[in-house]
Amino acid sequence: MTLDLDAYFARIGWTGEPRPTLEVLRSLHRAHLSGIPFENLDAVLGSAPSLALGDLEAKLVRSERGGYCYEHNTLFSAVLRQLGFPVTLLVARVVLGAAPGDIRPRTHMLMKVDVEGEPHPYLADVGFGATGALVEPIALVEDAELFDGPRHHRLVHVAHDGPLPMWEFQAEKGGAWEPQYAFTLEPFEAPDYEVINWHIATHPRSPFRQAVYAQRTRPGSHLLLAGLDLVETADDGTVEERTLKDGDEALRVLADDFGIRLPEGTRLPE
Repeated sequence: MTLDLDAYFARIGWTGEPRPTLEVLRSLHRAHLSGIPFENLDAVLGSAPSLALGDLEAKLVRSERGGYCYEHNTLFSAVLRQLGFPVTLLVARVVLGAAPGDIRPRTHMLMKVDVEGEPHPYLADVGFGATGALVEPIALVEDAELFDGPRHHRLVHVAHDGPLPMWEFQAEKGGAWEPQYAFTLEPFEAPDYEVINWHIATHPRSPFRQAVYAQRTRPGSHLLLAGLDLVETADDGTVEERTLKDGDEALRVLADDFGIRLPEGTRLPE
């Protein structure tokens, strides 16, 4: 399928010249992150979201909706390929918030992007959603650091038992490096994500089945709705929190603050 790039660019508010350059990669990444929200509402409401490009265009581009990592990064990788970027799809193990010794499955989608004329590839990821997420792509080089204002990231190698080097993506928080996820450069294909997507959206113990998670990166702050807890983190680290009254208030906040509008009559779990 060929995506309607003009509709996509309008959705994310991007007005550059569509060429496969590093400047375009960086600006598209930033515009996508701020232009389309992260949300898991399909899974919460009982279905696994489709990863077909036509369905992703209808949902993320032409509707007032967002998606989670498989939706965002499938769409973004298709846009990049259509512009002429070589893209390799990857899978990471999220380590953010994991207890010592806790081994989580590899379930997070991200990508390696090659740029003609550049000496190294870049790690791109518009679907992580958290305050530690990339705003712009980071050079896929050991010990690379990126100040993608207001955030600060780096990539390091960590020890593991596999045959391929293990990369760890980290975000600086309060003067210390906080691991976000770990990955190798083993390529994954669309059928792999179909399996992972189904597991994450339908497994009864999946956190994405249990409660609403919506996130939006805005100028000056990051907004998170987790269940009924609304958290706004300013670029300077200041945090404001409040608990919403019920699902009806959550629907209003999703529409007004996140730009996510669900069909009339939708009821959210509380």
